[in-house]
Amino acid sequence: MSLRRDRLWLAFLALGTLCSALFALDVAADAASALIGVACVLAWAYGPRLHAVHPRRPWRLMTAAAAFFLAGIILRALLLDQPSPVAQLGDACTVCGFGFFIAALVTFLNRWGMDRRALLDGLIVCIGAALASTMLFVLPAASIPGRPPVVTLLAGLYPLLDTVTVLLVANLAFTTAVRQPAFMLMGAMMVLLFCGDLGYAIIGRQGDVVGPRLMALPFLFAFTLGGTAALHPTAKALGRATPLPIQAWSLPRMLLIGPAVASPFLLTVTLGADTRIERWALGAGGAAIVALLLVRASDAVQSHAAAQRRFEHQATHDPLTGLPNRRMLSIMVERLLGEDRTARAANVWMFYLDLDGFKLVNDSWGHPAGDQLIVDVGARLRHALPAAATIARVGGDEFVVVQCCTEPEAMANAQRIMDCVERPLLVVTADGGTAEIVIGASMGIVQAPKRTGGRDGQADALMRDADTAMYRAKAAGRNRWTVFDASMRDAVRERVEIEVALRAAVAHEQLSIAYQPIVAMHTGRPAGAEALCRWQHPVRGWIGPNMFIAVAEDSNLISALGAWVLRESVQQLARWRAGGVVDDDFWMSVNVSPRQLGDPAFAERLGGTLRQAGVPAANLVLEITESVMVEGSDLTERVLAELRALGVRIAVDDFGTGFSALGYLRRHPVTGVKIDRSFVNGLGSSAEDEEIVRAVVAMSSALHLTVVAEGVETPAQRDVLIALGVPLAQGWLWGKAVDPATFAATWAVRVALSGAAPSD
Repeated sequence: MSLRRDRLWLAFLALGTLCSALFALDVAADAASALIGVACVLAWAYGPRLHAVHPRRPWRLMTAAAAFFLAGIILRALLLDQPSPVAQLGDACTVCGFGFFIAALVTFLNRWGMDRRALLDGLIVCIGAALASTMLFVLPAASIPGRPPVVTLLAGLYPLLDTVTVLLVANLAFTTAVRQPAFMLMGAMMVLLFCGDLGYAIIGRQGDVVGPRLMALPFLFAFTLGGTAALHPTAKALGRATPLPIQAWSLPRMLLIGPAVASPFLLTVTLGADTRIERWALGAGGAAIVALLLVRASDAVQSHAAAQRRFEHQATHDPLTGLPNRRMLSIMVERLLGEDRTARAANVWMFYLDLDGFKLVNDSWGHPAGDQLIVDVGARLRHALPAAATIARVGGDEFVVVQCCTEPEAMANAQRIMDCVERPLLVVTADGGTAEIVIGASMGIVQAPKRTGGRDGQADALMRDADTAMYRAKAAGRNRWTVFDASMRDAVRERVEIEVALRAAVAHEQLSIAYQPIVAMHTGRPAGAEALCRWQHPVRGWIGPNMFIAVAEDSNLISALGAWVLRESVQQLARWRAGGVVDDDFWMSVNVSPRQLGDPAFAERLGGTLRQAGVPAANLVLEITESVMVEGSDLTERVLAELRALGVRIAVDDFGTGFSALGYLRRHPVTGVKIDRSFVNGLGSSAEDEEIVRAVVAMSSALHLTVVAEGVETPAQRDVLIALGVPLAQGWLWGKAVDPATFAATWAVRVALSGAAPSD
């Protein structure tokens, strides 16, 4: 049914072509013309309904226009021999048809939106067409003696109606960039109507009102194309416009505007101006065209200037808040730093703040709420700070404030910034409701040196230092500010150098792995070992894992580093098992980062590594942090489930230092916990630490989790752990992490069974 409806326009086009051919061949010409006229009225009346075209009003007006045009054709033929003004009743219907047709075109234009440039260009074309029509048809027709006044009026009215139609058609063409088939068919229909009226205007110069029968053929073709446009599926595109790109003088426009501009000169040369009316018409038309050209040129210049201003503003300002962006901020700061401040107490201070908790707002309430939050914070900063302060948005949730002030004023501004950010904010949520949220900010503050020497890049350097101080504040616990000092710059430089060296070390496998035993405390025998990454830099020497692991996390090197540690430690376990160094129950414990657990293929690759090494999955324990359970995504939870399905065991490292809740342990597929060394250190001297360990053991026992205590250094700590029921432990009491050969020599099964393994 839908296919037949979409192809109905083809049937109408075939019918119209057939009727036009019959009319041209004088075969049932009257019936053929009547049929295509009635069919066109029906097509305009019901065609838009077939394709749910909206709005319907312009099509109703066009239906009325087609009905009046058809009535005009019929009455003109029936009343041809009647005296005036009865003979002109058909023309009256045609004029009414023009009225409805022009109203329909105006409705389309109102729907699309009138463009100023399109209107000016359309007026130029209209005046040129009106001038040519007046000189070629209206004035000659009006000068014919002996005709009834109504005939003379109609002879001059038709060209003017066509001129108005030309204006509207030009505006339609200049307003939209879409040239759908329905639009093209409508345009061709209007051209045929104009050609038909032009033919009658030409014979009207000689006083004739009736021409050869074939002069009606353009109107039949126009009916055919108009009805086809109404039935075509793209008719619904006429209800909406696609604006043209800004073009001052494009080639299509020039092809239409050029002849109109030249019309006064061409008409003067070809026809002359013998009468005062002709001279006034040519003069007024030419002056009007020149005036419109001047307005059009002025409008083009103003539009270009406005576009340039918009471009410059967009290039230097944040589109969401309207505040200066990083580029504009650099220019303004460079200007401030270039001023002589040596004799003034005030100096340039920069405040770099990053909103704490902004990502949570986006994730919980949607990005529109996040955008509203950014706008509100920008407005609050502008209201809270002095007018002389410059406020810029330099990132997603990052703002920079710059002001020339004294140190006490700078500290007061810092407190104002923190206070205005921390006040509750009301945002609209994604579901249309509202939510009150409270966020904080981490802020770095830096003071520009009094003498900058006029060097370029001072603004970027100042922003870099403020950013460094901001990250120091965030690392210190967030929701605070930190004032920059030179040691921070040295720390950043050192961190960058470590990252570069670490990349080379990972790429060339220059790191090593040391293994620390995990022992069964009742027997002192090794139950497992923890693989710990070590780095001996050729120049810097020993670099602690607390330093380079953090750098690896921040620089996205942790995935490659973690994969290498896993692969090497599994292969080492395989070698120990094959050599009889460890028994079949011995396991390898390896730390994994949250970034590794966010890899959907992690479990699959690890399974391949275990199979290739011939190590059972149960002999591998992956240690995760408590933050993985608290902040992990759905993907992380799926990866953990896949690891447990594989048979790998999962332990929570540093248990007790973060969100140690029973609910997290029950909800995630963990098999054990490692009691953090901070609680082990106090055993034997701190009753509070002893109670914490006792609670962890009780909770783990209830959940059937293994418990390992880490950081055991004294026999007293060992004895308390045994008394509390902790079965496994690791620490310096049994030895530090050592290389594989030393571990094998010290902790081989045969040595442990002989009683030679160290215990105290």
